[in-house]
Amino acid sequence: MRKLVCLCILSGIAGGFAAVMWFGGHAVEPQSVAQEPAPWSPPKGNVPAGNQAGAAAAPQSAEDQLTAAAMQNLTPDEQVNVIVYRNVNRSVVNINTKGYQGFLSLAVAEGAGSGSIIDRQGNILTNFHVIDGAEQIRVTLFDGTFYAAKVVGIDPDTDIAVLKINAPPELLTPLVFGSSTNLLVGQKIFAIGNPFGFERTLSTGIISSLNRSLQPKPTQRIIKSIIQIDAAINPGNSGGPLLDSHGLMIGMCIAIASKTGESAGVGFAIPVNTIARVVPQLIQNGHVQRPESGIIQVYQTDRGLMILTLEPGGPAIKAGLHEIQIERKQKRQGPFVFEERTPNIAAADFIIAVDGKPVRTASDFLDVIETKRPGDQVTLTVVRAGKQIQIPLHLEATK
Repeated sequence: MRKLVCLCILSGIAGGFAAVMWFGGHAVEPQSVAQEPAPWSPPKGNVPAGNQAGAAAAPQSAEDQLTAAAMQNLTPDEQVNVIVYRNVNRSVVNINTKGYQGFLSLAVAEGAGSGSIIDRQGNILTNFHVIDGAEQIRVTLFDGTFYAAKVVGIDPDTDIAVLKINAPPELLTPLVFGSSTNLLVGQKIFAIGNPFGFERTLSTGIISSLNRSLQPKPTQRIIKSIIQIDAAINPGNSGGPLLDSHGLMIGMCIAIASKTGESAGVGFAIPVNTIARVVPQLIQNGHVQRPESGIIQVYQTDRGLMILTLEPGGPAIKAGLHEIQIERKQKRQGPFVFEERTPNIAAADFIIAVDGKPVRTASDFLDVIETKRPGDQVTLTVVRAGKQIQIPLHLEATK
């Protein structure tokens, strides 16, 4: 018998923190907030001296002295675990949401997830699905203080959101961004989050695989370059950081593959390089401006990607690309007259390459386009009436 495996988000819902299928929900409109005078850039660099993994920090208090003494009895691997947690746990926040659903919006829906402090101005990184549909958002810091949060920006296509709280800078410890460029399968990782509402819980594991692809909804774009991990993550971990052995952020936990809604050793995280590319735009604009080709819909065939629909007045129309034409004929049947519509496939262009790179699927096409910027030009190789031609296409910013 074939078993169905569900892809579940990790946020808690309705107070019971039950796993929820990663479908449904509606977009949260970003609220206007004061923008920073200078463009935001990811906090990068090495962990401060004395806080490197494998070496205890200099004692600062009675608690630190007890920890330093206890560290002497730990193995080097255990010391790394302790130091990563102590260096990063204050950067992880608990996110609780409240919204209304159902007839007349009388039913209250509550949820919970995790987030990371990314600067001392109060910007908080989390997953879009954690705050999707929320009307009230509350962020709780390491010391138990909590603040109402506003939505700065959202990007459903990558499941990334940025919130902002008005908290004293001295209570905000930004998490340090690493890189996801040179990650290796088998590399040790750490996840900190709030599974089932238990705040700032540490779990460890390894990178199980790289370059996975996930699709939140059938109508949404596929999120690529996803990190697969085996660390125990559960509902409530969504939006929490994925860390390397130096305590540097290499990703953000997003989902689990599970038949029960609880961890089965297959989890996923958005790579930090994607986060570092998206977050500055969310803080500055509230959304991500992507290059737009003006091609709305294509159909995969053996001859190439047949263009079904083009955006009226969009870049593809301006470039002279051809879509399917619908031929309309009036027919009479007895006393009735009706219109018969027939698609004229021969009128459509078939895309076979972009900038010389063969494309066989819509995903292949988007992979090339999304490496570009608004204003760039690409060259499409299309088959029109049996002949190959080159068509330059100027990409515009998404509206």
